Order: sequence, then structure tokens, then C-alpha cells
Amino acid sequence: MKLRSLRGPTAALTTLALAAAATVTAALGTGTASAATVRVGLGGYSDARPAGTVGPSNADGAPVTPKTTPRTAGQAAPTNDWWSSLIYQRYAGNPYSENLYAHPMTFKARAAGLEVGYPTAPTVTPDGRQYDYTHTQDLTLGVAGLNSPDTRVDGWSDWTVTPFWADGAHTFSATIGHGLPYVFAHAAGGAAQVTTASAPTVFSNQGSVLGITVAGHSYGLFAPTGSSWSVNGSTLTANLGSKDYYSVALLPSAADLALFRTYAYNFVTDTRVGWAYDEAAGRLTTTFTATTAAQEGAAGGTLLALYPQQWQATPDTLTSLAYTSPRGTMKVRQGSSFSTVQSVTGVLPSLPDAGGYDRAALDGYVHQVADASDPFNGATDTYWVGKALGRLAQLVPIADQLGDTVARDKLLGLIKGKLQAWFAGTGSPGFAYDSTWKTLIGYPASYGTDAELNDHHFHYGYFVQAAATVARYDTAWAADSQWGGMVKLLAKDAANTDRADARFPWLRNFDPYAGHGWASGHAGFAAGNNEESSSESLNFGAGLLLFGAATGDTALRDLGVYLYTTEANSVQQYWFDADHRVFPAAFQHATAGMVWGSGAAYSTWWTAAPGMIHGINFLPVTSGSLYLARRRDDLAANLAELKSNNGGAFTDWRDLLWEAEALTDPAAAKADWDAGNAGYTPEEGESRAHTYHWVYDLAALGTLDPAATADTPTAAVFVNGATRTHVAHNYTATTRTVHFSDGYSLTVPARSTASERGSRPDGGSGGATGSPSPSAPSSPSPSPTVPQTRANTLYLWPDGTLSPAFGTGATGSTVPAGDGANHDGTPYRPVTFTLGHLTGAARTGGSTDFDLYVDAGTTVALAQQARVSYDFDGNGTVDRTETYRYFATDPVPGWERYSATAAGLRSTTGGPLADLRDGTVTIEVWPALGSAPAQLRTGATSSQGSASVLRIPFD
Repeated sequence: MKLRSLRGPTAALTTLALAAAATVTAALGTGTASAATVRVGLGGYSDARPAGTVGPSNADGAPVTPKTTPRTAGQAAPTNDWWSSLIYQRYAGNPYSENLYAHPMTFKARAAGLEVGYPTAPTVTPDGRQYDYTHTQDLTLGVAGLNSPDTRVDGWSDWTVTPFWADGAHTFSATIGHGLPYVFAHAAGGAAQVTTASAPTVFSNQGSVLGITVAGHSYGLFAPTGSSWSVNGSTLTANLGSKDYYSVALLPSAADLALFRTYAYNFVTDTRVGWAYDEAAGRLTTTFTATTAAQEGAAGGTLLALYPQQWQATPDTLTSLAYTSPRGTMKVRQGSSFSTVQSVTGVLPSLPDAGGYDRAALDGYVHQVADASDPFNGATDTYWVGKALGRLAQLVPIADQLGDTVARDKLLGLIKGKLQAWFAGTGSPGFAYDSTWKTLIGYPASYGTDAELNDHHFHYGYFVQAAATVARYDTAWAADSQWGGMVKLLAKDAANTDRADARFPWLRNFDPYAGHGWASGHAGFAAGNNEESSSESLNFGAGLLLFGAATGDTALRDLGVYLYTTEANSVQQYWFDADHRVFPAAFQHATAGMVWGSGAAYSTWWTAAPGMIHGINFLPVTSGSLYLARRRDDLAANLAELKSNNGGAFTDWRDLLWEAEALTDPAAAKADWDAGNAGYTPEEGESRAHTYHWVYDLAALGTLDPAATADTPTAAVFVNGATRTHVAHNYTATTRTVHFSDGYSLTVPARSTASERGSRPDGGSGGATGSPSPSAPSSPSPSPTVPQTRANTLYLWPDGTLSPAFGTGATGSTVPAGDGANHDGTPYRPVTFTLGHLTGAARTGGSTDFDLYVDAGTTVALAQQARVSYDFDGNGTVDRTETYRYFATDPVPGWERYSATAAGLRSTTGGPLADLRDGTVTIEVWPALGSAPAQLRTGATSSQGSASVLRIPFD
């Protein structure tokens, strides 16, 4: 959550209001004057907050402590989570909780127990600016007679929590979590009791197992074997006898009661997420594991509901069961674990020097900031100082590229000086550790980072990013023994991954199951928790990646890879609705300014100005913003909507919007800059120099190739017509060769950025340090030949023919017209090839990849996909299907590439492609659902229809 000061004519009034609020807030706490400094390298932090400042408080300004049971007292309390209103009492009159959005179920703690709901119909505000799947009670779970004075937290894991009730005569606890279709309850002091919001319909009564429907939703109630449920109007009870457990399941349908009974007594006792970054393959694998304890029998396993960003990326088998949620359809996995596999597109420390800008003018813009009387613009608190640090940090590599070492070193000196002042540990400005809530708070604080524990990842991400820039040029300064230790401590406050480090909770600001961050420390809202500026959350992840890479801390780098990659994919779905499967139809926008537990809103905390609603999820624009270009079609639609809602032009934050536009339409952004650069005021975290450099660089580089990966996380590939530019940064002290997934090799000197241009798909013109692989022809003939072949490469031509270069004996064929048909009767021709005669490394394990190049022709629509189906053992049964999603995202002629390794392909045995035997592969090209009509060449069109798979005819 963030409350930002308004820009424009109302800024002065808002500043006065904030100043008044700050005066009131400061009066609420006295701090301490006897604080000691805890040393961290050359810096440190205070063990108590400065005098006159506040710590975590409730809405009335009174200090609060975590609401925990004796069993969890003193542990690092997970703030900033979907369930944090259970542990952080924001309102004096509510000692239970606010609405809790676990998905698919919703909950709310009451004196009598736990409300359970399953909202399936969104409410949309009349202006179409916000939608919510608001919690509505179907059931209340508890124990007969329970009237608890509060609800406390008795345990938690990576995506579950166990609230606890006690009134002296009764106790009740319930484990709930993301993706759990069950509530696992323990009750003592009376009978298990479930109260329904209206009289239930009982569709099955098996004694200890009861199937009911309430408000159109089906539930299974599971008491210990031998007990039985009694139904008395809206009250359902079961005498547990000597047992203390029961569970309740949300059923996709009444017919699923038997399946859910199978796992009803396997109580989830722990959940854990783990990740592994395969640098060589450019792949991130994340594993989600639920530990269960059988209350009856000895069987294990459970059911888990996956969010879209999970089921889109999992290689694991899912059932046909599904749930509705504010994040779209959740699909069910039968088993205690699953994994996701995601391609890692890189984060550059800066764009290379590629633009055709006026270098003297650019240098003049740099000096406008570097030589300003106050380069920090009067900033004093964690947010605005962070923004100023980010603005200066973006100028350092530009000055370096211009050869202006005086400006570069001056900027570095300003950044170091400010960071060291904050890291000194001697008071304000500085950081203080709150031992009650286990958190590091920067003072002067802002936007509730102190009183509400909001936004630590937002604010601290700027500090980490600035420190990463310093580390790029001065590795000694960034050593743990100097100032790097404090940088890592800030990182740990928001994203601790050391389960043995009790100073901070696990991943405070990141929700590993939801796949994104949460901003509010207390989540004290009817709509649950929220996050407005997803881009500032990604800025934090990118900062960890870069600082870890710059200092040789691979664990920190890989944490950054995990946070950045995971959240980028979630933001595409839940903030931008890139696949058009999340936002309700009545929500009249293609993007959300804020995401809530219950839904999303086209708004910000401080303004309804369209430019800021869109821009809040773009800023700060850095080379970590390249993820926005992974779906150029969606970004273009986002900006088109903004212009439509804003009178046809960019107004507020024009520089941010030009920079976003440059990621999808560089020529248009350059034209907009050229026409408007003389008459705008830079956004507070921006500068003319950075915007000019960014826009002109991308005008030369083109747009990101979202399918390309590399064997380093600090690399990217850009495409401009027939030209590809490979860019990589090498933080090490020795020259290294970076290998890209399109076959290109780039030699990068020590501590340097290198870039080279070549013709697509693999390069061609290259440079002295590049080693491009042979490429396919850029203008194929109707009867193609491949004059330069490359191992493990296929070329699919516009007429549907295939040129295999897999080795002697490989075959390729097309299905004759009419053998298959779309829903409209037009024929399609899947292209098949056999792997039975592979030669060389592909069969011996030396290479586990293959590439497919598709000639896009000249009229390919946006958002098409290629589907590749695998019959691993040649028995005629499809064993695995991979969908390559980013086909023809740039509507230009040329070759589109698919990579098996980038998709995380594995054989049925879990090994690499070298494990394949004499199987077959079928390749089909088809448009994504909701895309425009597609065609591979003139006259070969398919109309979009209701078919879930729509193939494109080749003739």
C-alpha cells in the first residue's frame, strides 16, 4: 500500500496535509535516546528507533504487538501477507481478523470461529473501475459454545496459517491456505459445529461424511470415522468423541465428494517453496511441497489448486477440476507437490550505447542533474531519498558511455555519500531494528513504513539498485566488510530466505504461492491485502539480482532471479490481464492500477489520473523494466487504452509513458519525445538524460526478443527488423563468453557490457568478439533449401513444408489438405517429424535442445502460438505437449524461434531430450485464444471461433 503525494496544482495542499499528519504521528511515540549501534561492516543500524518516532501501531496510533499464541510467541511475525490481519490488529474493535482471501476460499475470524466463503460472481462498480469477489459467509466452523475474546496465530508456513481460538472452556484451530480446498480443524471442549448462512441442502449423508450445498456451493464435512453429523436447521454438529479433528472441503461439484474424502484426513502441516536457477539453460524451476499428517489411515497426499501463473508453467499432470477466483480459473493438482518451469529473460545493469542521440546534448542533460545545487531535491525519507538515488544511479552508466568520467564519478560520489549516511547506524537518517516485529525500519519513514510496516520492498529496492550501480564500478565499496553488509540486510528485511535467521520472517513482502508481493503490513482491509506499484516490487527483485551478480553472491543473485521471474509472469496475468482470462467483462479496463485480495481496481491510492494509474506499474523505468516488453501486444493495448481515456495523448508522467511506449513501438516513442521533450516536467524519479538515452537507444536496438535466454541472467536480445542485437554484462574479473539460446556466442570483457548486431535469427554480421551460428535465409523461396544448416534445427516454411537439419535420415512430412479441419471447415496441416534417426550429440546427451524456426511471412497477426506434441516412445500416444507462447509478437517478416530447453522440456523419465528414442513430434501453429484472425501467408486465413485449439491452414 502506498499513499503518494499528488502531483500538479494540488501538491502544495497535500504537502501541508502530510506535514500535519507527520506531526501527529511523531507525537504518538517517543522512541529512545539510549539506542546502541549494531555494527555491520563499516555501517550499522540502531537497536531502537530514534526519539520521537513511531513503530508498528493500530489505526488509533497505539503500539501493537503480534497476536500469537505462546507456541509462536517471539517468532518473526509474517507481516505483508494475505493473512496478516490475523496477527496485526489494525483496529482496536476487531481482535479477530479482516476478510482473508486465500483463494479459492475466503475466510473471516469471528468470536464463534471461522467464516468460510466461496465468492464466484464478481461485483463491479457502476463506473467499471473496480471488481471484487467479496467474501460472503457460507459456513462458520468452530466448536459448540465457542465465544473467544480474540483470534491468535498458532502457526504458519510458506502459504498457510493456523488461527487459534480459546475462551477458557473451548479451543479451536483451523489451518487454511492458498490453493487449499480444505480447512483442517482441531476442536476441544465440545462437539464440532458448522453453522450455515442458510438452511443447507444435504445431498449425501454417510454418517461421518456429510455433503451439503449452501448458496449454490457444495461442501464436504468430514468427521472422524465412527462419528456422525446431525443436522438441525442451519446448525450441523458432530460429536468427536476422543478425537479432536474434522475437516471441511470446498467441492468443485457435489459429484466430487468421494475424491475429496480420500484426502480429507491428510492434514496439511507444512508448506514450502524452493527454487533452482539453471544458469546454463536460462531456466527457473520452482517446487511447491505440502507436508501432510494422516489423522486416519496411513495414506498421504492432498489436493492443491493452482493459480494461472502456476498451471501455465507446470509440467505436472492436473485433474479436470477447477475453481473460480479473483485471479481467474484455479486448476487442481492431485498430489502433495508440483513444480513450475519458467524461462529467465535477463536484467541488464543498463542499456548499451546504441542510440543516435546528440551526445553533447545528452551530456548536458546529465550535468543538469549532476551539477544541481541539490541533486536529491530536498528528499529526506526512505521513499523520496530512494527515488532520488534511483534517478542518479540511472545516469552513472550514461555518463560513463559518454566518456564523461568527471560526471560519472561525481554521481557515484553523491550516491555513496547518501547511502553511507543512511547506513552509518548513528540515528536519523538511518535504520533501526524493531525486535518485537523483527523488522528494520528506515527513519525518516514515509507512507507507513514505520507505523504500518508498508512498502519495505518498494523503498529498499531503490537503495539496493543504487548500491548495485556503485558495486558495478567499485566492488570494494560493496564488500560485506564495508557497505555491502547493510545492503544485504535491507534485502533480508523484505526477502529473508534463511529459515534459521530468526531476525526476519521468511520472504516478508513476497507471496510465493500467489507469485507477487503485498504492500500493506497489516492487510487491514475488507478487500484483503493489496499491491499498487507492481513495478517497484520488480525493481526490488531486479536490484537483488544485480547486486548479487556484482558482488559474486550467487545465492542473492538467484533470489533476485526467482523474485523477478516469478513476479513478472504474475503481473502479466493479474495487473495487465495479458491473456484476457482474469478480469470480468464488466470491468471496463485492460489494466489494473492496484490488485487486491478480492480483485483489482483501475485506480491509485492518490489520484484517478489515467496517466498515473498506468504509470504506477511502469516506474521506475530501468533495464529491469524489460519484462514489460515480453508481451508487446498487451503493452501496446495498455497504452492505447491510456490514450483513449486521456483524450488521445500522454499527459501526466509523459516521460515514463514514452519509455514504456519505446518497449513496444520505439519509433512512435522517439517521435513523441522529439515532439514533446521541450515542454514537460520529468517525473520525480526520472531525468531528461535517462529518458532521452532510453528512447533513442531502443529506437536503434528495437524491441526485446522474449523467447531468447542466455547462460547469464544479465543479458538480453533485441530485434529491429532483420537485425538482432545481443547484449550481455560480465561482472567477473575475467573475460567470458555468453551463449544465447538462439545459437549466438558473445565474448564479453571483464567488468564490461558488450553488444553485437547481426541478421536474424542467429546473427550474421557479428563483430570481432561475436561467434554467430549459421542462420536460416531471411527470405525463403516457395521450394526452400537451407544453404547453411545447424544441428538440431528445423525450418517450417510458409507453404507448410519442413526442412529438417536434424541429421541424416530424419524425415519431415505434411498431412494432406482435408485430413483435419478447423471448426469452420478449413483444412489444417500439422507438420510432423520423427526422431528415430537422430545423429551425433542429440542422441548422446551432448545437446538436450532443439530449435524450431517458423517463417512468419509478411502478414502474421499478433499473439500466435506454436504447439509441439511429443510421442516419446513411438506408440502413437501423445505423452507431452509444449506451447511456445510468443510467436510473431513482432509483426515483421522473418524467422520466429522456439527452443525446447527454454520451455523446460524433459522426457517422460524426467531426463533431457537425449533420453528420447524413436518417438515422433507433431508441430502445429495456431493463434492464442482471443487473438485477431491469423494467417501464415496471403490467402491462408482462419477465423477466430469457439474452438479451444484453432489451427492455421498452410494452403
